[in-house]
Amino acid sequence: MATFDLELVSPEKLLLSRPVEMAIIPAAEGDMGVLPGHSPMIVALKGGVIEVREAGKQPERLFVAGGFAEITPTRMTVLADEATPVAELSRAQAETRMREAQAAYEAAAASGTPEAREAAMDRYLATRKMVDVAGAA
Repeated sequence: MATFDLELVSPEKLLLSRPVEMAIIPAAEGDMGVLPGHSPMIVALKGGVIEVREAGKQPERLFVAGGFAEITPTRMTVLADEATPVAELSRAQAETRMREAQAAYEAAAASGTPEAREAAMDRYLATRKMVDVAGAA
């Protein structure tokens, strides 16, 4: 089957760089499947799971807290704000981060600008998704 090159980069490191058959990304407008030959575009990512599919293998799942994806017919580069393999997520840590994000949103809602409220809400929603996909601690 045809493949395209996928690179997943976070501020800390390069997490993934190899040919894949398909990737499903959490685009801001909704989940989006990417196959070889996809139309070129740049999309914003929301907090969620990137699922990478290769022939005969179990899909690889990585949590991203947001970022951007640049897509061309032969390559996709994901620049993630934060990225972690789903298997490495701790439910207890995710719940702690969600409570912190909720407190930050409440503070921004009380005295912040609309932009600060929106950024705090995005962070809260990303951590909520992290809790949903995290394994038991």
